[in-house]
Formats: sequence, C-alpha cells, structure tokens
Amino acid sequence: MDYKLIATTTFGIEGITAKELKALGYENLKSENGKVFFEGDEMDIAIANTHLRTADRILINMAEFEARSFEELFQGTKKVNWSSIIPKNGVMHVTGKSIKSTLHSVPDCQSIVKKAIVTSMSEAYGINTFPEDGPVYKIEVAILKDKVTLTIDTTGPGLHKRGYRENSGAAPLKETLAASMVLLSRWKKDYTLIDPFCGSGTILIEACMIMQNIAPGLNRSFVCETWPTMDKEIFDQVREGARNAIKDYDLDIIGYDIDKRVLRTAKNNAVKAGVDKWVKFQERDFKAFSNKHKYGFIITNPPYGERLSDYKEVEMLNKIFGKYKKQYDTWEFNILTSFENFGKAFGIKETKNRKLYNGKLKCYYYQYFDNDKIKNAGDTVVQCLIG
Repeated sequence: MDYKLIATTTFGIEGITAKELKALGYENLKSENGKVFFEGDEMDIAIANTHLRTADRILINMAEFEARSFEELFQGTKKVNWSSIIPKNGVMHVTGKSIKSTLHSVPDCQSIVKKAIVTSMSEAYGINTFPEDGPVYKIEVAILKDKVTLTIDTTGPGLHKRGYRENSGAAPLKETLAASMVLLSRWKKDYTLIDPFCGSGTILIEACMIMQNIAPGLNRSFVCETWPTMDKEIFDQVREGARNAIKDYDLDIIGYDIDKRVLRTAKNNAVKAGVDKWVKFQERDFKAFSNKHKYGFIITNPPYGERLSDYKEVEMLNKIFGKYKKQYDTWEFNILTSFENFGKAFGIKETKNRKLYNGKLKCYYYQYFDNDKIKNAGDTVVQCLIG
C-alpha cells in the first residue's frame, strides 16, 4: 500500500533529513518547518525508521482538510479509510495541537476526532464497540490556521532513542542533533576527530556510526512492527540489508573528559552501540589539549551552564578554545553552544553559523573551516550514505 509519509524533525534540521532521504533514493521531497514529506509503502516505512539519523519520527499522513467547526472536523475525519490500517482491536490514542485556528480547544478536537474514527470504523467493520486491546495507533490531529492534518505515528519512542544510551546527564545532547552536527561538518574518515568535552560520548558514537554505515535504528523496535498490516519479513529484510552494509574503516576518533564517572558512561555507551573498537576515551583536562597531527577535526558541545555554572569560567574556557584554533589553524572546529557571547569570547570570525535546537534549548552551531585543506570537500551525509 502506498502512503503519504512525513519525517518530522527539530527546527533547522529539515534540510539534512531531506538529504538523507535523497541519499536513500527518495525523490519529490517537500520540506517545511519541522517536516519532510515523501511517499512510500511498508518497506519504505521500515527503511526510513531504521536508517534516518536526524529525523524524530515517521508519520503516515492520513488526511489534510480545512475545518472551522466541529462538524467539519468530524466529517473530514470520518471520510478517512481508517480500517485500511487499524484493526478491530486497535488501541486508538488521539493527541492534538492547535495553532492560530478557530478550533482552539485541543481536548474537544481530540474527542471529536476519536468519535469520528470510531464511527468510520463501525461502518467499515459493522460493529459498534471496539475492545481496544491490540496494537497501538497514536493518531495526531494538528490544526494550523484552520488546516487539519491527521497522522498516525509509525515509530513509537522517538528515533533519537537508538538503544545505546542509558545515562547522559541533566541536559543531554539528543542523538539526532549530534548526528546532524557530524553531517553538517566536513569530517572524513582519513582525519582525526576529537571531542574535547565528550560527556557521554554521543557525538563521537554518532560520528562512528555514520562513517561505518551502522544504521541508527538497527538495534531497536518500532510500534508499527506490531501492526497486522506490517509483514514481519519487511523489517527482517531491512535489518539484514543494514547489517550487510556495515563498514570496517580504520578511524581515529577520540573523546576527552575530566570526569571519570562520565567517561565510564561514555565507554559503556560505545560498547552498547558496537563502536568501542573505533572510539577511544581519555581522561584529560581541556586546558591540557594537544595533538601532533597537522590536520584534524573537532566537533563538540562544550559546557555552558550544566557542569560549569559560573559565567566567567565558561567565558574563559571559550577564550582558551579560540587560542587553540589559532594554534591548530589547519584544524576544522565545529562547536554547538547556547552561550550567548561565544563568538566574542572565541575571538575568531566563524565560517558558518546556524541556529539549532537541542530540545527547547536554542543553540548556535559555529563552524570554522580550512578551505585550503580539503579540496572537493563534499557533503558528508551523501558520501556516508552512498559510499
């Protein structure tokens, strides 16, 4: 069965997710705030959930229509062929949101949508009551400026939950954002990659998974696998293909941190992710940073309030960071921070700067390139997914 699909993303990541989908062979993509639209069948749902590194969820777009009254919302929802996906015993969990719309009461909208779905199902199945003791179907009614979008979530727990990270501190960097940072960089496998504030190791683990072509969803399950419309063999085939596509390049990936406890967590995470063979961790103070290589990459998310709460201390750390860039002028630095005065403290004009969000926390991704070093530095995301 062919579906209209949506890969949801964090704001600012849509373009990277679209490039991932293109590299996986999808065409006719359309992007807007927090969404990338594409089309596919059950196999494509499995591929997208298993392989996308920067998306949050994969949704089935069931319907789009305008509604300014509860009757219009009811009738528009009832027209949808819900029984083509949801069985008689399906658990129908309806969530909702409404922005700048006439129908602004979200609980009322959820209630109307649930009633309309049950009515549609009753007509299709010829029954009036549903046990709702089977597989789960999370349905969302989203209304923006009176335009209704009805979706079903195929993912379950968000795609950032790869399965390798248990402990990650108070304000962890989401795996999807860490992967985006790597894909936005120009890092290639022949160069040393260092995270001098590695914490639980997320950036380095994601970098290694990208370069070794380890599918991020390979070792987890998805809610749609419980659906009777999703043949078990589909996910078996996708996972087998993903396992066969894993590389074994020699990589020089190093993480530093001053906290022994955090480093233990990072090492455990690397083991769970299956990348401990390639990612190494060292107990080292950032102020003692050194490396003998002429060329290399830094991709990092330095402290800006969690472990270093004093503003002056964070400012001084960023000044030291800027001195390192002058000392290692042929290295490329990629730094994600929410510290408002980072650029001034760092003291060097960035090559690129983009606004990204780690959850609800607004951050800026400062990138410092060496244009003389890597000629024909292509897009990492395309190289990694097709190479």
